[in-house]
Amino acid sequence: MMKMKVLASVSALAMMVCAGSAWAGTFEKTATGVIVRPDSGAEKEIVLEVIRDDIIHVVGLDDPKRAQIPSLMSVVEGQKGGFTVTEEGGAVVLKAGKSSAKVSLSDGNLTFYNAAGEAVLTEAKSSITPVTVEGQPYVATQAQFNRGTGEAFYGLGQHQNAQMNLNGEDVEIRQHNMDIGIPFVVSDKNYGLLWDNNSVTRFGDPKRYGHLGRDLKLSDVKGKAGALTAKYYVDGKLILTRREAVIDYQFLSDVAKNWPKDKALTTQATQGKQVKVVWEGTLSTDKTGRHKFRLYSSDYADLTLDGKKTLSVWRQNWNPWYHNFEVDMTAGKPVQFQLEWKPSGGMVAVVHNDPLPDQDRHSLTLTSEVGTGLNYYFISSDSLDGVIGGYRHVTGQAPLMPKWAYGFWQSRQRYETSEQALGVLKEYRARGWPIDNIVQDWFYWPEDQWGSHDFDKTRFPDPKGYVDEVHKLNARIMISIWGKFYANTANFKEYEAKGYMWMGNVKDGARDWVGPGYLNSHYSPYNQEARDIYYRQLKDKLIDLGFDAWWMDNTEPDVRSNTSPEEFAKLITPTQMGPGAVVHNAYALMNTKAMYDGLKRDQPDERQFILTRSGFAGVQRNAAAVWSGDTVGRWNNLHDQISAGVQTGFSGVPNWTHDIGGYAQEARYQGADVGGLQENRSTAAAQIKPEDLKEWHELNLRWFQFGAFSPLFRSHGEGVKREIHIISPEGSDMRDSMVWYDKLRYRLMPYIYANASDIYFNSGTLMRGLAMDFPGDANGKNINDEYMFGKAILVAPVSEYGARSRKVYLPAGTDWYDFYSGAKASGGQTLEVNAPVTQMPLFVRAGAIIPFGPTIQYVDEKPDAPLVFHVYTGKDGSFSLYEDDGVSNAYVKGGYSRIPLTYNEATGELIIGDRTGSFKGMVENRTFRVRFITPGVSTSAAMDDYSVEVAYTGKAITVKK
Repeated sequence: MMKMKVLASVSALAMMVCAGSAWAGTFEKTATGVIVRPDSGAEKEIVLEVIRDDIIHVVGLDDPKRAQIPSLMSVVEGQKGGFTVTEEGGAVVLKAGKSSAKVSLSDGNLTFYNAAGEAVLTEAKSSITPVTVEGQPYVATQAQFNRGTGEAFYGLGQHQNAQMNLNGEDVEIRQHNMDIGIPFVVSDKNYGLLWDNNSVTRFGDPKRYGHLGRDLKLSDVKGKAGALTAKYYVDGKLILTRREAVIDYQFLSDVAKNWPKDKALTTQATQGKQVKVVWEGTLSTDKTGRHKFRLYSSDYADLTLDGKKTLSVWRQNWNPWYHNFEVDMTAGKPVQFQLEWKPSGGMVAVVHNDPLPDQDRHSLTLTSEVGTGLNYYFISSDSLDGVIGGYRHVTGQAPLMPKWAYGFWQSRQRYETSEQALGVLKEYRARGWPIDNIVQDWFYWPEDQWGSHDFDKTRFPDPKGYVDEVHKLNARIMISIWGKFYANTANFKEYEAKGYMWMGNVKDGARDWVGPGYLNSHYSPYNQEARDIYYRQLKDKLIDLGFDAWWMDNTEPDVRSNTSPEEFAKLITPTQMGPGAVVHNAYALMNTKAMYDGLKRDQPDERQFILTRSGFAGVQRNAAAVWSGDTVGRWNNLHDQISAGVQTGFSGVPNWTHDIGGYAQEARYQGADVGGLQENRSTAAAQIKPEDLKEWHELNLRWFQFGAFSPLFRSHGEGVKREIHIISPEGSDMRDSMVWYDKLRYRLMPYIYANASDIYFNSGTLMRGLAMDFPGDANGKNINDEYMFGKAILVAPVSEYGARSRKVYLPAGTDWYDFYSGAKASGGQTLEVNAPVTQMPLFVRAGAIIPFGPTIQYVDEKPDAPLVFHVYTGKDGSFSLYEDDGVSNAYVKGGYSRIPLTYNEATGELIIGDRTGSFKGMVENRTFRVRFITPGVSTSAAMDDYSVEVAYTGKAITVKK
């Protein structure tokens, strides 16, 4: 709840007559800012708070008496003093130092300014509209800024549609298995807007997408208006033809309502047969322009427009989501439409929005369905890193993850026994392949005891011994935990007695997919007592066993799969904060908070690690990393991961990962000879086709290469085992390359960990969009398939089957070294770069200093081993080598060391500076080696080579090229 103490009465200046003889609104200065009461506009009161000299908090109220929803994302209050409030020409001006805001006294419109006094964010309009939710009064809110802008926007969470510059794009902020909504957007004009609202929110077009017939004119294959022609086939035989005005199998309730009642099309009749549905006809409009569409689908879907294949997609049947596409349409000119869908229990829909006026399309517009007022933070800086730092100031700093978290993680859906998991770990150790973490996925409990936190004793007879054995093998173990509970468990009943269990699922008799199906639901984490219960139940059964990391799965949460937003909101009503719609997006934030707060209290000296499938603004403060959910093993989905990870970083959440190879696989990849899992043995082919096996191997290799240069390096999935020794043939180039990139990840650990430390100390980001490091390069702002890994290495993953080269844009303003060949090239150009199947394009910027370590099996195996500093000549450069104990929280109190490295191109000298700081276990005396990279010198060919070796005792040393 906002705290406001009025320090001054209404200013006499605020009563002055404005131009045109209209009386101006009034304002009053407060301890932390100002309250403005404009003459007109959506807001009766506009409350501005200074959070810091570069951050201003705004709350717009249509009814000042309405109680405001306490912020879940913010952890700050306004600062007292350090700002000025004046009246200038019919407006109130609040100056905070590095940011300022001007509020019109006539209509309440706001303009925000940066430290240089430049207007960077100007409100065009806002609205606050009364709505009723579950019989209670709330408001829907909207604000539009910078109408007609050409600036670049980034952030808003993780969305898998290959979007980079979001100016002109539509993004729905609504949590889903593969979609993470974070209402924080940053601009290349070096400001950010954090939108403090937990409900479903839209960036871009404020209108919710609707079915085709809402906005467009449909005609069937015979030209008859009003619908498309729909044809239903079973094993190639046409069963039914009918006209359909909408393609609406979007949610399970829609399938039940709209699927044909023909006996030949029932689930029983089509069991084991191939069903196909084809919609054909034309779409036309009376609005010329670029029309926005979304195909919502699972199973196989092929979309053809005017005879051209637009989309060819597949997703597992239980996990549909959106694929965006756009069509330039001319009024009165029909577009030929064909959608072919092959359902096997999946869903499909096509939704659409008309073109917006160009000025509105290119603006910063945010619209929320439910709230108590307009509520947002303006954050100003001189860099995108600084803007993200402001976001973390408001929502909470990301703690430093343990060093081992940046090693390699091996996972599978799922290790059915402790022996399976231990056997994999021992295999890696025996082969000398680096690994730091093994993962115990779901269903380690007895079948009917989900949420009991008990192990099935027949498969896991000694859980404590299991954990201890992992530790003896110098590794860590993460375990899957959920907010889901079966109704027959004691834990469920404890929540139910307190009123903290969502009971809609149980009352409806909805059962899950396990065995015969079990009644279940999720707990509601929206007060302290509920969160305390959650943690205590876990502590009693799991935490005290010594697990190292916590996989908080299903944190959207998926209370009942494939429900509409409205159905979902009802299922999670009531919450401790009101109707479910009010907190629609915040579950992951509160659920991870329950775990992190308890761990901090009980293990105050240990760093924590939480992996969560969903996230929200502030989730990073809970030592939480996010991942891209249950993706699929398809090339387009691999491509989508690149921008998804970059946008997550832009959204202020720095630790991100993905399932290498894609979580779910098409049946053609699930042959027993590539490790089909037990859950799939009844349907897996006896032997995968050679052409499919070839593609599967290449897809996984390319995905693995990308994974080695992702913030967190993690292999996981169902359908096919992912362990290197199983997925890659013995002696193959695939295996050699996977092992090589695994080892390269560990050689780069000094570089990776130093950059990871910047997350905490400098509000840094490890997976960086090009706009972060090359703000003056307009060409880089739209690129969605490259990124910087740290500030020195440019990564260009290969996401096309059969590609042996790819175009790589080298950002302007510096020269670049090819990591493999050593060829030097100028920035500001696009090159066709060799990419043999075993090699992913990597470039290093001139002036970079990258420390390489030895080949190791786990991150802290050889703390005293020599490091080789690779100096990429041609430009001055610097680097800060960061070290600490890797596991404790001593770094917060100064328990770490830094060694500055500076390269001077003019003198050819590298200065290894004086060490600052220390920590328990620090190696005082080190051997450092230096290698100067010049044009034509390959980095990859000889990573241990060096020209100079020095003994370092903590005092500065100069090394001459």
